[in-house]
Amino acid sequence: MERSQKKWLYISIGFSLTVLIVILYLTINANTIQYLKKINPWFLLLAFLTHVLTMCFWAMRVKKMSGSLGYPIKFFYSLNLVFANLLAAAITPAQAGGEPVRVHELYKANVPLGDATAIVIMERVLDGIALAGLAAFAMFALSEQWHSLGAISNVMVYITWIFVAGCLFLFYLAIRRPDVMKRMADRAARFFTRKWEPARTEAILVRIDTEIVNFHAAVLRFVRTAKSGLAWGMLFTLLYWVSEIVTASLILMGLGQPPLFFESFVIQLILAILMMLPLTPGSSVIAEVAATSMYALFIPAAIVGVFVVIWRIVLYYFNIALGIVSSLIIVRRESGKT
Repeated sequence: MERSQKKWLYISIGFSLTVLIVILYLTINANTIQYLKKINPWFLLLAFLTHVLTMCFWAMRVKKMSGSLGYPIKFFYSLNLVFANLLAAAITPAQAGGEPVRVHELYKANVPLGDATAIVIMERVLDGIALAGLAAFAMFALSEQWHSLGAISNVMVYITWIFVAGCLFLFYLAIRRPDVMKRMADRAARFFTRKWEPARTEAILVRIDTEIVNFHAAVLRFVRTAKSGLAWGMLFTLLYWVSEIVTASLILMGLGQPPLFFESFVIQLILAILMMLPLTPGSSVIAEVAATSMYALFIPAAIVGVFVVIWRIVLYYFNIALGIVSSLIIVRRESGKT
């Protein structure tokens, strides 16, 4: 791991640990011990296993979408790709650092850079569509639980729909107006490389134009001839999010609390939306504070802090551990080629 990456990892973990310690300090009381006596370790283990299953759904999405474009990828390679993505996502706002890692690993699996970029961007588009669809379902089918959270729930839905509209607009540009995408990319590249030598900047611009052409061709293939990739992608995207949402209920059951399936469904949707916003590295602070404030409406204050700690261990610290192991596998693979 590079020095700058280590710095951001320490910052992200530092923020998270500080907030978790404060939450525990504010929520632990004499009743906490009584609640801890009700812990069922099997449900907590099941929560970890369900999270791993969630990552398997993600890996299958990558595998199926790549295969629909004519690039067969083995499942375990795809799974390792997803694990490697987790480490980068944990140290960047909105988990944006994971995208370049997935593109790089797809490229190493002989997927052209433009096609790899198209696959990763389509994943984001499918995530946005799935979250918007699940949020719309929750608003109508779970209106009581939704309104119990107050105005923040409505704000999150609007943010989701704006995000989806933006993704669909970029998707439209990729299909209908690649020339506009080229101009936007060229302006962005010139801005970020304005201090570079002219020859180096021009080489980057040529590379960008080439990859946009490749990306445009890949998106058209998804829409015209690789529709099965989109269908499989949406299926595994829905399975991914449902599995991720259920994990919180399993942790609640592991702590001897009611699963709160419907309430947790709504809360986890809101948290997923919040964590996609570029606010803090790995969504540290935002995730802990938001989860505590919303779950405190439904479970005793004496146990809510413990719940949030375990929830973050499963969905954040466990991700970092998986990412480190995966990165070591990649380093070993690359060193073996030299």
